[in-house]
Amino acid sequence: MTIKTPRRLASIALVAAVAVGACSSGGGTSAAPSTAGSAAPGSIAPEAPAGVSGSITVSGSSTVEPISTGVAELLKESNPDFNYTIEGPGTGDGFKRFCAGEVDIADASRKIKAEGEADVCAAAGIEYVELQVAYDGITVMTNPENSAVECLSFADLYALIGPESTGFENWTDAQALATELGSTLTYPDASLDITGPGEESGTFDSFVELVFKDIAKERTQEDPSRPDYVASPNDNAIIEGITNSPSSLGWVGFAFAEENADVVKELGVSEEPGGECIAPTAETIADGTYPISRSLYIYVDKAKAASNPALAAYVDFYLTEGTISTVLETVPYVSLPADVLAETRSAWEAR
Repeated sequence: MTIKTPRRLASIALVAAVAVGACSSGGGTSAAPSTAGSAAPGSIAPEAPAGVSGSITVSGSSTVEPISTGVAELLKESNPDFNYTIEGPGTGDGFKRFCAGEVDIADASRKIKAEGEADVCAAAGIEYVELQVAYDGITVMTNPENSAVECLSFADLYALIGPESTGFENWTDAQALATELGSTLTYPDASLDITGPGEESGTFDSFVELVFKDIAKERTQEDPSRPDYVASPNDNAIIEGITNSPSSLGWVGFAFAEENADVVKELGVSEEPGGECIAPTAETIADGTYPISRSLYIYVDKAKAASNPALAAYVDFYLTEGTISTVLETVPYVSLPADVLAETRSAWEAR
């Protein structure tokens, strides 16, 4: 089995992305996806500014990491004295480093939390600007051998992965709870082997927020999910967990699932039991019909941007028309509409 991770592509307007959890540095080897994303084919990379020198540091979401790395690679192509270090330990860990003043930018697959993150930044005197850069979805997966499952509703996912499913070892263990929640599916009599992101991940937070929150609140459950599954900050490990069990279940960001669509089975999702089942695609994420869609962000330290010309130049280039769409030719996320990107640029310029 080959798990596909990002690989640097050597040709005009190609970008790099970093394999999840790895750290990429300017001038080093970066990883990058090889499948086309949502950008228009044949996009021409914008002209990068000249004379950029210095270094930047970025930490956070493994989902946003490939985009930030792709932008850095494009900038470095014409600015050899520009250097960068970009890592993807997870959104939560990235905010910890950002609010401790250790990095210039936090990549995030969710908004910063008011408690435990934004307040920590404020206490440290760190002011930042929030910049939306792309859309993404969260893909629910199983093994291709699992022919019994094609689509799961939010109720099904709650019954299988939510806080009331602790201890369930077989799919059928969740049957009674799922039926109580309105599911009409009959689960297979097979081992329930779950692999997914851990609590340090923005993908975990987004999944819980979008899928479980309303059901858990209605049922007065405080825990975010069942604790007894194989959690990993490394998307490669999650894919491996899916492929190692014929009756597995898990979730990762859409882009990474797309990169490994030949070894995992991507499931459709419906908000309500018996509702329309929507497959994750660039189109359904862009138009909001896929139920587990989200925005991706970068958070930039205002003071560091004011004192570090390389950082300001990097973010300027990041938000230049054509930069992100060029990156997204090789990273399968979804570009922002022109009006939303314009709002992002305005937020940056108004800092």
